[in-house]
Amino acid sequence: MSATLFGGLRSTVSVWALNLESELLFTGDAGTTKPAAASHRRGVTFANFYRPTPALALDADVSFANARFSGVEAGQSHIPGSLENVVAAGITWSPAPLGVFGAIRLRRFGSYALIEDNSVRARPSTLVSAEGGYQLATGTRVQLSVLNLLNGHAEDIQYFYTSRLRGEPTDGTDGIHSHPVEPRQVRLSLRYDFK
Repeated sequence: MSATLFGGLRSTVSVWALNLESELLFTGDAGTTKPAAASHRRGVTFANFYRPTPALALDADVSFANARFSGVEAGQSHIPGSLENVVAAGITWSPAPLGVFGAIRLRRFGSYALIEDNSVRARPSTLVSAEGGYQLATGTRVQLSVLNLLNGHAEDIQYFYTSRLRGEPTDGTDGIHSHPVEPRQVRLSLRYDFK
């Protein structure tokens, strides 16, 4: 369902459902996936775009999802690694076809289950990035991008599994394993579109 509520604001609500005969789960140290039980996923996304002036645009998307295994024992139905809520938002300023422009964006992943009984959950993460530059001509621009603007310490992805390092017990140790987000990065680029 989509609606224009007032001048410049466009909102859309999407409701979805997905049934799978088998989920694929990450298997930790092996670095592969394995088939798991059937699942049912459903969710809703609320997307918004607002242009209060010709030079300024604001957008905000909020998504909620519920993912569960089907036909498993009680208390073991959470699908590890399935995102439950996501927020993506931004502000873009572009006063003219040529000249200065800028944008700032936010992305937040909420907490989610890391194991089937939901007793271990991922830490939420929030990242902010920004960009600005100068549009020299149609198809030609100079741009400065700052990724992870606030230099946040978060994880791009998190898993919970058993692993074993030298000196640890033979059966391994259960724990959260993650891939950290990149630290703050500054990138300068020149874009030119060949016609």
